[in-house]
Amino acid sequence: MTRRTRNYPKEFKQEAVKLALSSQTVSSVAEELGIPTATLHTWIYKARQNGTNIVTEPNGAINAVNAKELLEENRRLHKKLIRLEQEKAILKKAATYFAKELG
Repeated sequence: MTRRTRNYPKEFKQEAVKLALSSQTVSSVAEELGIPTATLHTWIYKARQNGTNIVTEPNGAINAVNAKELLEENRRLHKKLIRLEQEKAILKKAATYFAKELG
């Protein structure tokens, strides 16, 4: 008895994972797509390990989001926010100082 190995395109895997995560059961999606349930579970597991999460937008759109990239961007924006708040505080103090000098 020989075992057949099928290769699926990357896009097919990504769409299958999106569909499975937005569906009620993974097994029903696997059956509809004609792939083994265990294979689909493996793809979902790997997608989560890679930091890819499926996000459903308020308008119903389903997007794949890389959590690692989002965390990195969040850290960068947080640092920028802190710096801008510090600059604002300095400018506020300078404005107060000059108002006293001129007034």
